[in-house]
Amino acid sequence: MRNIVVIDAPSNLGLRPPAPGTVPGCYKLAGALRENGIVRRLGAVEGGVVVPPRYDRGDWQEGDGVFNAAAIAAYTVRLADRIERHVTAGDFTLVLGGDCSIQLGASLALRRLGRYGLASVDASPDFRNPDNSARIGAAGGEELALATGRGQGDLTDLEGRRPYLRDEDVRVFGTRDAYADDPEIVQLRELKIPVVTVSELRGRGPADLGAATALSLETAALDGFWVHLDADVLDPAVMPAVDSPDPDGLLPDEVTALLRPLIRSPRCVGLNVTIYDPDLDPDGGAGALLTDLVVAAFTED
Repeated sequence: MRNIVVIDAPSNLGLRPPAPGTVPGCYKLAGALRENGIVRRLGAVEGGVVVPPRYDRGDWQEGDGVFNAAAIAAYTVRLADRIERHVTAGDFTLVLGGDCSIQLGASLALRRLGRYGLASVDASPDFRNPDNSARIGAAGGEELALATGRGQGDLTDLEGRRPYLRDEDVRVFGTRDAYADDPEIVQLRELKIPVVTVSELRGRGPADLGAATALSLETAALDGFWVHLDADVLDPAVMPAVDSPDPDGLLPDEVTALLRPLIRSPRCVGLNVTIYDPDLDPDGGAGALLTDLVVAAFTED
């Protein structure tokens, strides 16, 4: 049985401010899940905190590229150092974000070690890039594009390792059916990167789909794979505490059923959890639900 090592990555550098003069509250995600006992309940090992730089967009304006890019690049390298250490040791690494730009840290770490895949469970694919949008800026909505080598070089080619992920090694799950004609989804399908919408996932069955995906990523061509979980994949009826609470999402049992065969695969090396914002969850109910969901994926049959 592998050790589960929990690392906090409380970066909010990849999101736009929720209001002038404020910063995104997802940097409190790790603290909220810890308060709900996630480390104890998983019997996990403490991996510490990778402290992010201060959120400061300076004089950034639309058209300037990704804001906080230098800070995100520096943080990505530091987070990758920590993740690489635990993956090399044979641990299962659970990273508590943070916004979705923390996924770059995992992708860079795994690129250092070989060729790894990614199963991304997210309401939107986070594939915005210069080929499909003129509104580049928030890395938290662009991390999959950046990890596959699309976008500015100071984020896509750290350590000369571009791309961190190959297109054919990526799977995307849980996108809203209403996004089917969005440029990001259209481009992903043109690239033959599998995208499974909410209705498609339900039609195939989340447990069966998770098992089939794990099998597809357990190929000899890959050294392993990582799982990315964005809390906004959940329906806002149960998870309103995210920056984009779009309707018609998945339910907790569906997400757990999808995750379980993925993270239990011997070839899965880690999971990150992102976007939940305790500032939008005054009674803490959504944070408790997210903690329960993750724990159940590890511990229940």
